[in-house]
Amino acid sequence: MGVGKTTVGRLLAERLGTEFRDTDEDVVATAGKPVAEIFFDEGEDHFRALERQAVATALAEHDGVLALGGGAVMAEETRRRLADRPVVLLTMDVAEAVRRTGLDAPRPLLAVNPRQQWRRLMEERLPLYTEVARAVVDTQGRTPEEVAEEILGALELSRP
Repeated sequence: MGVGKTTVGRLLAERLGTEFRDTDEDVVATAGKPVAEIFFDEGEDHFRALERQAVATALAEHDGVLALGGGAVMAEETRRRLADRPVVLLTMDVAEAVRRTGLDAPRPLLAVNPRQQWRRLMEERLPLYTEVARAVVDTQGRTPEEVAEEILGALELSRP
């Protein structure tokens, strides 16, 4: 959360001359309401079902840069779908995460004690992220442009 998936993803797509897509935006479009409202109105399980479908659809239809929601890798079927793809894990530490997401941001999983929740989520998710990632890029103290350049190099991608 707040690591820069969307910002960096858009930059990468531009530099690669391709399209960008964000599965959280797809979920919002399908549900007709923001992610936070889906969590509060229908619960996390419903959101995760929408997210799994959004990822499956995007991977089947889209061949550009794709940003997945932070919890998408929790689903085994999603990890299987990502197995042979150039997945990049963007990282930062907890202090940076809290600074970037803000304590008042509408992030349902960080609603209570954001630092503790973020640490818990990372302990739970980090092994799954690293399972599917072909490259890991630290965003700490770096501009989105610097992060995008490192990703291009790490994946040995070239611009058109």
